[in-house]
Amino acid sequence: MKQVVLRAALTAAPTADDFALIDAAAPSVPPDGVVAETLYLSIDPYIGARLRGRHMGEAPPRPSIDPIPAAAIVRVLDSSSPLFAPGDYAHTMHGSWSDCAALPATQLRKLDPDAAPLSAHLSALGMPGLTAWAGLTQLARVRSGDVVLVDAAAGAVGGAVGQIARITGARAIGIAGGAEKCAIVRDEYRFDACVDYRAPDWQDALDAALPAPPTIIFENVSTAMLAAGLQRAAPYARVVLCGLADHYQADAPPAQIPVGLVMMRRASLHGLVVYDFYDRWDAFVAEAGPWVRDGRLAIREDRMRGLESAPALLEKLMRGANLGKCVIDLT
Repeated sequence: MKQVVLRAALTAAPTADDFALIDAAAPSVPPDGVVAETLYLSIDPYIGARLRGRHMGEAPPRPSIDPIPAAAIVRVLDSSSPLFAPGDYAHTMHGSWSDCAALPATQLRKLDPDAAPLSAHLSALGMPGLTAWAGLTQLARVRSGDVVLVDAAAGAVGGAVGQIARITGARAIGIAGGAEKCAIVRDEYRFDACVDYRAPDWQDALDAALPAPPTIIFENVSTAMLAAGLQRAAPYARVVLCGLADHYQADAPPAQIPVGLVMMRRASLHGLVVYDFYDRWDAFVAEAGPWVRDGRLAIREDRMRGLESAPALLEKLMRGANLGKCVIDLT
């Protein structure tokens, strides 16, 4: 089988040249597990930090030995578990950049291939969608009339945040980088407005775009963006701290939360780690699946074909040049 590994330990944000495609021995079926072929791989922002040992205390993969970790959609080839049979489809958060893998049955969620496009389980119905749903509905308790401000709005999480906000009757204001991404946010994700933070007057544009002070801030990018949101926030705003992407690869002191602004706005802060909500994944899919099917929760993919394309797509994501959820298609 084929798999992708690191050439050497990373000391900076990954680029395509940091990886190698190698041959490996075909896996055998583990006890109470499966051997499955990989159909789709998810390329996610946290992987850059994960490869440097900077994500949730997880050790980085060993160069030339361990395939790169990834969420994946797989099809079972062989099984020793009563839970799965050959031909079953499943989602796993324990996949890898390889065309075939041995997995414990406990690391798989069975999928109905007729309920939604399979790759949707890596985006709107996958970890990004679950993250958005958990932060908005379970932590911030979004309700009709809220004004939700979210950055990285063209990304898989940010785009789902705004769309779920609209579904619940809230207003959605996005921040994204570049006119093309803002067009996606407005036209495909149907936010009420989107502001291009690369424009020199973006802060004035943000003031003009907000219909009222934000009651929910969904932070994905940086403490500077968080400060910009808090400066405009309504009293008692709810802040969801989902990610600080600009800080993940920086060799600088840890990010500092603007606590003075938190106090001034009487804001409540909710740290979001999506792992805490894995036990609600099926409930989320049951709720959000109809939104995907009827188009209320739109999906845009930045898709490349073939395992050998994964390094280039990760580099593209690390540069913020992707347009939509990054997916590798191995079908």
